[in-house]
Amino acid sequence: MLNRVIQQFGLQIIAINEVEDSFSSTVYKCTLSNSENVFLKIPYSKLKCQRELEAYEILKGSVSIPVMLDYWSGDEECVGAFLLSELKGSPLSSKASPTVAYQVGVFHAKMHSTRPPANKVLTGIKNEFPNWSNFVEHQFYSFAEDVKDILDKQLYNKSIEKFEKMKQQLPSPDGPSFVHMDFRPANIIVNNEKVSGIIDFESVRFGSTDMDFTKLYRDFLSFDVNLYNAYKEGYNNVRPLIDLENVLPFYQFTDAFNSIGWCNRRGIEKNALFLEENLARLKKWIL
Repeated sequence: MLNRVIQQFGLQIIAINEVEDSFSSTVYKCTLSNSENVFLKIPYSKLKCQRELEAYEILKGSVSIPVMLDYWSGDEECVGAFLLSELKGSPLSSKASPTVAYQVGVFHAKMHSTRPPANKVLTGIKNEFPNWSNFVEHQFYSFAEDVKDILDKQLYNKSIEKFEKMKQQLPSPDGPSFVHMDFRPANIIVNNEKVSGIIDFESVRFGSTDMDFTKLYRDFLSFDVNLYNAYKEGYNNVRPLIDLENVLPFYQFTDAFNSIGWCNRRGIEKNALFLEENLARLKKWIL
């Protein structure tokens, strides 16, 4: 498959390495014969491929993202592939400075300021905002089928009860906004104290911003209150930030629960560490 994609794009490659921390798509970093680095991305499914394609069109010029150098719509064996430019730098680290955290807030708010296009019909990115509560509920109960195989009955039933109780206490959703759905450090590229841009748009939706802070808080903002405050300042400089303390607990809980289901779907053995982390998080919320 990789050789076919390389041939499709007519690339002269002198070095190639698979990118780690890419859980859905298969991504390769390629060094070309002219020493330029590019990325090959083969999405997990046709739908994810279409979402990514539409996201590049929507965000171009408003948020810093890789340049889509070429695109192949695929065939019966391949869902499609992207040839992308390199964003200089490396993924966001928990050791980043408040200056970087401020920029992350600005980038995130700019993305959330993007509204559904009025003059374009989208086939990949859905606008879930009008039925946001139903969308969140459908996601939860869809993963619940997979979670049921892993949790003991008592913990599972308590999780369902907690979801129903917390859901009733949520404020009105904030949107409709372009939400990344996987906004975590691995998808935020930083170079010399400057955020280069954002990557990976295969899970995006138009919906409520409420859900989009969870992974960033889990993997970055929760480690240092100075980072958290700087991020909030940067975000508020572009658009008003929701009352995170009011919605984060619900989405942190559902993220842990849904992630357990995701691990079951994608393979418990190869996602064992991630599964253990989320089981521990879930038990903290429940017990």
